[in-house]
Amino acid sequence: MAHNGEHAEQCIKLVPIFQTLSDAERAEIAPLVQHRHFTVGESLFAAGDVVESLMIVAHGQVKITQIAANGKEQLLYLLNPGDFDGEAALFTASTRQNFGTALAATDVCMIRRQDFQKQLKVSPQLALNILNAFGQRLANVAEQSTQATTASIEERLANYLLETAGDTADDFKLPMKKKDIASYLGTTPETISRKFREFTDDGLIEKLAVNRFRILDADGLALVE
Repeated sequence: MAHNGEHAEQCIKLVPIFQTLSDAERAEIAPLVQHRHFTVGESLFAAGDVVESLMIVAHGQVKITQIAANGKEQLLYLLNPGDFDGEAALFTASTRQNFGTALAATDVCMIRRQDFQKQLKVSPQLALNILNAFGQRLANVAEQSTQATTASIEERLANYLLETAGDTADDFKLPMKKKDIASYLGTTPETISRKFREFTDDGLIEKLAVNRFRILDADGLALVE
């Protein structure tokens, strides 16, 4: 098992906001990073929790959900390795508006607000990186919203599979049931099952077991429209 120092180095290497810092600046941040591990299905946080730290996903996958007006869980977005959440905590005290749940064994790194703010004062590059990251996140939200209304179900499913497989395209397990994937992508479970069959027939993916797949043609999936 990796030591906290090793986990800190892994997180710093993963997250774009740290990658352009100097070696000296990264060395100063490493001691501020705290590591936590979550098992499948474990809650990382819930609505109403006080947000005190920036949370960085080092390994695994996290679903961010909210409870809709009808009382059902609604999937908002997924966090994959290198993604971060709780950035509002870096600047002001706040509470969670949604829920975070581990879809796989997940390692996260946490940096407390007071520690991060001290680092911002001595690292202008880090402050600039944070602003750029916020801008990119807003752009990503806008793109996701546009895709939800303009992209085909095939394209959305292909992108989801590529994102979920990540670097483990040889053999990966779907972390969500097909009905949840359907809800996330804005379609029906029947349509999702049909598209899985079509992707299999087209030689893009291979079904290995229940909810376990292998991507055979990543380039082909990326070109699905």
